[in-house]
Amino acid sequence: MPRTLCLLMFCVMLAACGKNQDSPPAAPASAAANLRPADAALASVYDQSCKACHATPASGAPQTGDRAAWAPRIAQGMGTLLEHTVSGYKGMPPLGSCGDCSEDEFAALIRFMSAEPGL
Repeated sequence: MPRTLCLLMFCVMLAACGKNQDSPPAAPASAAANLRPADAALASVYDQSCKACHATPASGAPQTGDRAAWAPRIAQGMGTLLEHTVSGYKGMPPLGSCGDCSEDEFAALIRFMSAEPGL
């Protein structure tokens, strides 16, 4: 094979190694990933027990600070939200992966994540 043809084939193959135009664009970083409760102790619990799902859009959990996603849940009332948190609900593990959290801590975390401080 002539050297120029080999070089041309190499360049074509190299160009094909570029970004796949058919692949979906990368998902934008979640705004929830940067939110944390102001209280340091609550922030620690949030980071260890809640953030993995509530700051990861692919998890299916309502994202922290996304009022639209939380609205139908808020409409159920704090009692139902606490019951779902304690017992587990759909993909959420019982106790929200926080075996030593109090009901008050769960309520504070729900208020923080839902952006509904008066809940």
